[in-house]
Amino acid sequence: MNVVLWIGAGLLALAFLAAGLMKISQPKQKLAASGMAWTEDFSPGAVKAIGTLELLAAIGLILPAAFGIVPVLTPLAATGLVLVMIGAAVTHARRKEPQMIVANVVLLALAAFVAWGRFGPYSF
Repeated sequence: MNVVLWIGAGLLALAFLAAGLMKISQPKQKLAASGMAWTEDFSPGAVKAIGTLELLAAIGLILPAAFGIVPVLTPLAATGLVLVMIGAAVTHARRKEPQMIVANVVLLALAAFVAWGRFGPYSF
């Protein structure tokens, strides 16, 4: 099960590292034009803050556990991603974007699985 949790955390980290870097490095208008229409509902600062949270969570999923330094940060990062995905699903529901909600729920479930495993029976 430990290997499965590492794979889940790795997949989440890759997904949110890419998403976070994209939100931090590109202007809001470019993000909206590339398919992230939800950014129109948020200020540029809020979009950058979301990207920063995603980037920090991606780092928190891997580095604390890999180096054994404050490994409790790993399930906390996964829990933070659960909260981010709840917010994303609510935003997409308000915008009537059901295809995006499916992606949010999948990422939420994976993050919840990692949080459960690392807080519970397979903690470090």
